[in-house]
Amino acid sequence: MLLLAIDTSTTAITVGLHDGSSVVAEETTLDARAHAEHLAPGIQAALASVGAATEDVTDVVVGIGPGPFTGLRVGIVTGRTFAFALGLPVRGITSLDALAHQAWAGGHRGDLLVATDARRKEVYAAAYALGDRGAVRTTEPVVARAEDLPPELRALPCAGRGPSLYAEALPHGTGPLDVSGGALADLAVRRLTQAGAEAAPNGLQWVDRGHGFDGLEPLYLRRPDAAPAPPSKKSTLG
Repeated sequence: MLLLAIDTSTTAITVGLHDGSSVVAEETTLDARAHAEHLAPGIQAALASVGAATEDVTDVVVGIGPGPFTGLRVGIVTGRTFAFALGLPVRGITSLDALAHQAWAGGHRGDLLVATDARRKEVYAAAYALGDRGAVRTTEPVVARAEDLPPELRALPCAGRGPSLYAEALPHGTGPLDVSGGALADLAVRRLTQAGAEAAPNGLQWVDRGHGFDGLEPLYLRRPDAAPAPPSKKSTLG
């Protein structure tokens, strides 16, 4: 196995490689505006670091957000295109899950809020319970102003960039800040080993026949900033 993981839902343009036993490579660039410029070079650099070629990849996983429209779309389209060109399976994982998994791998246990930058003075957020076996999402992802989240969620330790942006509303910041391609890859491999499960532990249904994967539709949670202009009204002589 050589699983490629891609995420562009946060400031981090990040990729990871997992050989089925451990993460073997990760490349990350922090840039909130240049996802398209950094992603392909990051993939090539990760492959080169382990002496692998594109054809050696066996699985592709992409973070489906939530995230800003343009950046998120770059990662998902790249993952789909890469997988299609090689005839590989491609799967999606909610990016907030990857952040929670990274916090779990770093030793956090107990309840956790993940809140990432949604711009417009808002955050993308979901709550998790982190136990010995991993992180389980306990609320669906939402987009909201940090101060409008329920008080019981705002009181939790919080991963993501939300606390650094809105410290008054989210005072209990903890790492990590951005999605890690390595963490996403590790979570994907763990979920691949759960084949046969019918539903997530918290009752949320999984799309990929219970393997723990979401669909490939991006989680925008709101309409994009850009929209087609309405048709102009031209005067006609009758």
